[in-house]
Amino acid sequence: MRIRVQRRAGALVVESAVVYSLLMLLLIGLIVAGLGVFRYHEVAWLAREGARYASVRGEIFQRTTGTPAATPEEVYNKVILPKVVALDVKNLTYSVTWSPNNKQGSEVTVTVTYKWLPELFFGGRDLTSTSTVKMNF
Repeated sequence: MRIRVQRRAGALVVESAVVYSLLMLLLIGLIVAGLGVFRYHEVAWLAREGARYASVRGEIFQRTTGTPAATPEEVYNKVILPKVVALDVKNLTYSVTWSPNNKQGSEVTVTVTYKWLPELFFGGRDLTSTSTVKMNF
């Protein structure tokens, strides 16, 4: 009595091609999503750092030290730009506003926006973070 072994080599190749393709797509998607989360975290961190810097360089700081109060350009050049790690600065925009002014008790709002072009064929995304802090000095 002979046992017949069915050959399924062709079916195995087809099934493997489907499963491996889906697995690679999922893996690459997870990597790209992780890079997006990392970049958003950096954008949020830059907005917080810019707001912290501007909140202690207001009108009282100017009177006390004789140094001019922070300007939007100074916040960008001294805080945001030096701390950029994994972002393309050409795609980075910022805005710094004081409400109503730069005196103690007012609020400073820093908004950082990054135009992220994912590594795959998806459209671009704007990663935006806003940080608002009361003026302390």
